[in-house]
Amino acid sequence: MFSLWPFVNTVILSLTDAQILKGGRFVGLENYGRALGDPDFWTATVNSVVYLAVVVPCLVLLPLALAVLVQRKIPGIGFFRSAFYTPVIASAVVVGLIWQWVLRSDGLVNTVFEKLHLISGPVPFLTDSTMLLVSAMIVTIWKGLGYYMVFYLAPSGNVPTSLYEAAALDGAGAVRRFLSITIPSVKPMMLLVGTLSAISALRVFTEIYILGGESGGPGGGARTLPFLIRQVGLGFAGETGYAAAISILLFLLTLVFSLLGHRLSKGDER
Repeated sequence: MFSLWPFVNTVILSLTDAQILKGGRFVGLENYGRALGDPDFWTATVNSVVYLAVVVPCLVLLPLALAVLVQRKIPGIGFFRSAFYTPVIASAVVVGLIWQWVLRSDGLVNTVFEKLHLISGPVPFLTDSTMLLVSAMIVTIWKGLGYYMVFYLAPSGNVPTSLYEAAALDGAGAVRRFLSITIPSVKPMMLLVGTLSAISALRVFTEIYILGGESGGPGGGARTLPFLIRQVGLGFAGETGYAAAISILLFLLTLVFSLLGHRLSKGDER
């Protein structure tokens, strides 16, 4: 009722010219052809794929490094474990508003840079499409670090210490031990984290909306696919049929990366 029927209904809507306040007639694959010829669709698709390409490697490797660090037996490590996880329990809207205050023209970062005479004018973190997209990526990575760190805590903690001790006796440094022992031991979890973070990256909306406003940045240049779907489908003139078609295309794109992650996982098991 809550999963299968909405999906089927979206497929049906995508084959019509339905709008918010009126029903639609069957138009076949016309909406899909329109999307493939729409420059806004391709801009949003490129932004979503770039977002994925930048965010996923960071959310695969950085949480693993954090998981290794917070397992060390040092005074006060409990505070750092909690601090790294705090952004996870914070609302995405609250996180976006905090970073908006930090990155705006008169915000914390620009004020500090100007006081240190590192810049002559405000850095356009939120008023330039490219900088806005990068800023949103930073927010996504910052918020996801603690979440994916928890995924790594168990497998990295289960690596026998004897392996590290033997490697240390053979002269392997910390970096070498991390690359040769830790990463191979948690590789299945890395594939899972990569798949989950890829799906989340393709669905990103809140960060773009809070930082860039309803337009998705100057000229809509930082819009992602979920942002475009909302923009097309809402309002009195909302084109729900066209928005549904873009939703299905986003689903297919997400499915591609999900199947790729599954295939890599199966290959690793063999």
